[in-house]
Amino acid sequence: MQAEVRSYFATPVIIATLPDAPAVNAELKRIILEREREDEGVRHSNLGGWQSSWDFESWGGASAKRVLEVARQLATRATSDRAGKPVRIAWKTNAWANVNRRGHGNEFHTHPGAYWSGTYYVDDGGIAADHALGGAFEIQDPRGVAPAMYAPLLGFAVPGGQSAGASELIFPQSGQFLLFPSWLQHGVRPYLGDQMRLSVAFNFSV
Repeated sequence: MQAEVRSYFATPVIIATLPDAPAVNAELKRIILEREREDEGVRHSNLGGWQSSWDFESWGGASAKRVLEVARQLATRATSDRAGKPVRIAWKTNAWANVNRRGHGNEFHTHPGAYWSGTYYVDDGGIAADHALGGAFEIQDPRGVAPAMYAPLLGFAVPGGQSAGASELIFPQSGQFLLFPSWLQHGVRPYLGDQMRLSVAFNFSV
């Protein structure tokens, strides 16, 4: 007997790599660390580490504009009207830089007032090659724990069905974008390495 399995109510998480990442990342690292030395930063969801104000695009130079323009292109490609037709949106953007060292992470949070949110990884701190270093980007099932309440040892036999009611971990690498709906609960597990992790986070609203 043949059976068709469809996945409805999907939550898109987009992963893409910047083609010219090495050159862009070298310049961004210099700019971000220089800013960290001059500015005490702000506190939002970050558990330790340094986070800049939301005006990164105004001080990040040509490399910042390059990263955010590519991110806006990704957001546009991933957005349609309710009939599935492409749309052109002049995204309103705020963006900030992050520097995390040993023990730093981010508590679970969402980004109210935005449609897409995301992160570009300037330096992954080695976690892409060694997951034991922690620092994973963690997303929670937007349905909450409901799918796991009755039979927590069972999952759905579809791609991604084993994490229903729980979390998924992503170990991004330098030069990668993560783009996700702003309402999706997400956090960053503590980094356990001895290097630095640098990233740029952003929100797109309409």
